Amino acid sequence: MAEHSDLLAVDIGNTNIHMGLWRENSWRFNWRARTVHDKMADEYAALLRAFLGDGHLDFRAIQSVVIASVVPPLTSAFEELSTRYIGVKPLVVTSQVRTGIKIDVDYPDQVGADRIVNAAAVHKLYGGPAIVIDFGTATTFDVISREGNYTGGSIAPGIGIAMDALVGHTAQLYKVELKPPPCPVGRNTSHAIQSGLFWGYVGLVEGLVARLRAAMPDGADAKIIATGGLAPLFREHTSVIQEIAPFLTLDGMRIIHELNVPDPQ
Repeated sequence: MAEHSDLLAVDIGNTNIHMGLWRENSWRFNWRARTVHDKMADEYAALLRAFLGDGHLDFRAIQSVVIASVVPPLTSAFEELSTRYIGVKPLVVTSQVRTGIKIDVDYPDQVGADRIVNAAAVHKLYGGPAIVIDFGTATTFDVISREGNYTGGSIAPGIGIAMDALVGHTAQLYKVELKPPPCPVGRNTSHAIQSGLFWGYVGLVEGLVARLRAAMPDGADAKIIATGGLAPLFREHTSVIQEIAPFLTLDGMRIIHELNVPDPQ
């Protein structure tokens, strides 16, 4: 019989879906799948079954489910997956559930679930004041006060979107590897594109962090925490990022779940 686990966390982003299985006080398994907006619950259930099978588990290994989604059609699909295949009603993260933080912005209902869970995780794990940078399809900067209030932030196009826009709107430019070129002064087209994208993006990160800190009452003390696939690459080339938290979003979902749903055990 499958050994039981506590929680399946499903982070549904615009480009990827990140799923993590929390058991024995760690993210023992985590998987990524491509976001396909019109994919059905049955199709994602088959994919999740295969992921679990690789760990010699099945749906019975899951006792609880939490979902954070910025893709409404897939929110419904994963709610159906959880109910039909796992047999549990999932917690869907919104501004209306208990988060452990105060969402102190003009329109709390407009704050994306990804930003809510990141802020909740940073407040619980690192304290405030803090700025969390999430390098995803969009790059988000979220501000958490010393008191644990989420006070807003900035949203910028992700570097992948920037490259797609550059290539899609120019006849002679092409995709390049996302890395710094040998010199900021590009001596060929590939290096020139890399310089503009990579160093331009480092400048965006450093500039926005400086402006956000200046706008915070105690911004000089703010911790800068980064998450997302490209966070380690950027940290190598800027001093503003103080710590990388690869499971920050999943941790925020776990923290919010614990605040809202009693432990089934």
